[in-house]
Formats: sequence, structure tokens, C-alpha cells
Amino acid sequence: MGDRRAEIEAKVKARINEVWCESLQSYCWEWAGPTSGNGRGGDYARMCLDGQTVAVHRVMFTNANGFIPGKKQIDHRCRNRRCVNPDHLEMVTHKQNQKRRDEAMRVAAE
Repeated sequence: MGDRRAEIEAKVKARINEVWCESLQSYCWEWAGPTSGNGRGGDYARMCLDGQTVAVHRVMFTNANGFIPGKKQIDHRCRNRRCVNPDHLEMVTHKQNQKRRDEAMRVAAE
């Protein structure tokens, strides 16, 4: 199983750019490949894995931390939708994710 995880991580890392994240004092691994497009719910990193289009941040979180239960979401603590650094991702409930998003939007508007 370790080889599979290493293969997936290598495939992802081949398409990232490291960008400094002030809020977390570490690098975002910003995806340079395809995204989910524009508009509501857009601009999330996407890739093909085993013939399926998947969200790269979810792949990297799973690769590093294991299974994501059905009712959980993966939040980008860095607020960068293209970031796929597992250290910047956290499993949360929908309610927690929305609360964090609203707080980030409020802070950005100040």
C-alpha cells in the first residue's frame, strides 16, 4: 500500500507550485493542473485517478490521514482552494466549514 501512496503523492507533486502562506507560516502546495472551473464551488483542484475525476485536496488528505466519512468535508485552513498540502487540510463538519468560510469573508471585507 505504501507504494500506491507514494505514486499518488509523486503524481500530485509533479503539478504543484509552492506558494508561501502567511497565515499558516508554511507553503501551500498550489495545484497547477485542471480545476473544477469558475463560479460557485469552482476553482478546486481536479485530477484523473484510476479513470475517475477526483478532488485533489481530498485525495491528498486521504493519502496522509485515511478515510473521510461521508458526512465530513475537507477544509482548507489556508483558504486557498487550489492548495493540496495535507498539513493545510482539516476534516470538519459542513457547519464548521461554513462558519470558517463566513469568518474568512468577514475578515477579508474589513
